[in-house]
Amino acid sequence: MNSQIARILNITKILALSAFVGIVVGLITGEYGRILLMITKFRYAYETQLVPFLGIAGVFICTLYLKWGGDSIRGMTLIFEAEFGERKDIPIRMIPIVLLSTFMTHLFGGSAGREGVAVQIGGTIGFRTGKFVKDFSAARILLIAGMAAGFAGLFRTPLAAIFFALEVLIAGQLSYEALIPTIVASFVSAEVSGLCGIGKEFIPLHFAIKMTPILSVKLVLLSIAFGIAGQLFSGSINKLRALLPKIVPDARKRIFFFGIGLSGLLLICGHGRYTGLGLNLSEMVYLGTGHIYWFDWLAKLFFTVLTLSAGFQGGELTPLFCIGSTLGAVLAIPFGLPVTFCAALGYAAVFGSATNTLLAPVIIACEVFGFKYMPFFFIVCALSYAFNGNHTIYPRQKCLSGTLSSYAYRKQIEEADEKKT
Repeated sequence: MNSQIARILNITKILALSAFVGIVVGLITGEYGRILLMITKFRYAYETQLVPFLGIAGVFICTLYLKWGGDSIRGMTLIFEAEFGERKDIPIRMIPIVLLSTFMTHLFGGSAGREGVAVQIGGTIGFRTGKFVKDFSAARILLIAGMAAGFAGLFRTPLAAIFFALEVLIAGQLSYEALIPTIVASFVSAEVSGLCGIGKEFIPLHFAIKMTPILSVKLVLLSIAFGIAGQLFSGSINKLRALLPKIVPDARKRIFFFGIGLSGLLLICGHGRYTGLGLNLSEMVYLGTGHIYWFDWLAKLFFTVLTLSAGFQGGELTPLFCIGSTLGAVLAIPFGLPVTFCAALGYAAVFGSATNTLLAPVIIACEVFGFKYMPFFFIVCALSYAFNGNHTIYPRQKCLSGTLSSYAYRKQIEEADEKKT
């Protein structure tokens, strides 16, 4: 009887802490998202005046991390290590540093996302909340709940946030022990950030699509294309992050010189068309505000990989949504499919392929574009996921077998290089 009471009290405690994490993370991500959109609008208005200073902004970001950041520079890796029990703390200073660094990256035109910051903030707050009540097992559960809260607070897609947090740590496995706390934190955070002024992204599609043998073949081919795009992104960013420090060992010089080069290319290529989140390109696809070129997805991929590999901060998911949407829009014409429908398929599948996740991309596509298209999203995401071959943008993500995915490849290369020298 006493054990049952203790169990009920423990569950109640964790759920209450999950709600607390959802409230705190929702408030922070709500303000973060609102400020970031204001910065984006300001940069659009003064693009040519701000983008040339990207290299100098990079030196500021690098100095910030080198002087005060400590382990914070490792970002999402700290979240994975804490969940796997490989570290006992996540520095709280990571939150203000990553916020300021992301604001600087976007203000001066770096091509980057926003969700990485939100997930890091949520995971940090969740983990430290568990540590505060001196319960390490609860801390690991609350870390997952906090990750979902960060995702949900920023995108206001609580269902996708739940599955993303549950499946991203170990590909092919859901962390069911954190399911209920994650549900609580995710929905609470989404509601709180909504009160802070973050709108829910909803782009309803109005097509009567029927499954036919011909459409099935098209979906398979599209899945392969989206899988290649996601794999190209994850493979490029992992290899470039390992390569650039060897080319320019000094972190300040590296981010400065690549920042200068990026600023010039960003202004030359479309006068800032590929800066920031990529929301301008997404609006062209779904709202028809401009023309999409066949190379837009590749250019956005190139600039995002280079921006993040050089040391600028932000995230990958929003650019991945943009890359998938623009690629889908380009492929819609030769495949004879509605542009926005095909773009929505790319939106989900490229995200799933690059992150090595399956359920989260399906659910976020349903939340954004409508649940009646779930069968199509599921088919394309499942095939892209299968085609991906466990490549991921998260080096410390584990596979179901317990082995590391792309991280193992990187370690093998590093060890081989050390033996040569």
